[in-house]
Amino acid sequence: MNIFVASLPFSADDNDLRELFEPFGEVTSAKVIFDRDRNRSKGFGFVEMADDSSAKAAIAELNESSFEGRDLVVKVAEDRPQRSDRRY
Repeated sequence: MNIFVASLPFSADDNDLRELFEPFGEVTSAKVIFDRDRNRSKGFGFVEMADDSSAKAAIAELNESSFEGRDLVVKVAEDRPQRSDRRY
């Protein structure tokens, strides 16, 4: 299951995100999204967990919990809408 995590502290990295979710089960990937121009976190990321029940437990436990002074938003990631205005 793919999980969206928002309101991350700007100091958080992929490893911090992985460590936050590992107590709930196997984390297959953890990625904090970075702004290339500013070379810093955008304050959100994505975690992929192997087991849906573990992912749901992590969402229930971590949503609105405090992490390094920030109240996290943790929910199932929504599929990105397809863009039809692509220019070639």
